[in-house]
Amino acid sequence: MNQAIKELENDPDGMTTYDYIVNNVDSCIADMPELIENLKRVDVSGQFLASTARFLHAVDCDSFSECIPSLIEGAIFKDRERRYIGALLEAVWGADYKDNAVALMANDDNFRRIYKRIYPEEAGINTGGL
Repeated sequence: MNQAIKELENDPDGMTTYDYIVNNVDSCIADMPELIENLKRVDVSGQFLASTARFLHAVDCDSFSECIPSLIEGAIFKDRERRYIGALLEAVWGADYKDNAVALMANDDNFRRIYKRIYPEEAGINTGGL
């Protein structure tokens, strides 16, 4: 682990780690597992987990395809008030995600979990602890 990433362990809320990823996106792909774990540890609201997932998806969803689901899972877990995860629907699954919701729910657990939280009536079931 390089010194810059080691220093991110003192990140109080995830913003510094998010900034590091944004500013080093071309060179930090090998460090993403450690960076994601740091975000999961320090981001109490899910804001920076969701923002990082959106950013990496927009920059190069193919190169970061192994990282994005873990960031989304972390955001789902942390964002209990649903402030940030709703923005992931369009950013990750496209502007027509509602038209494809049934198929997406059947094939993508992260989509299903977010959709049920944001649209519990349309999902047709009680979301309980999801």
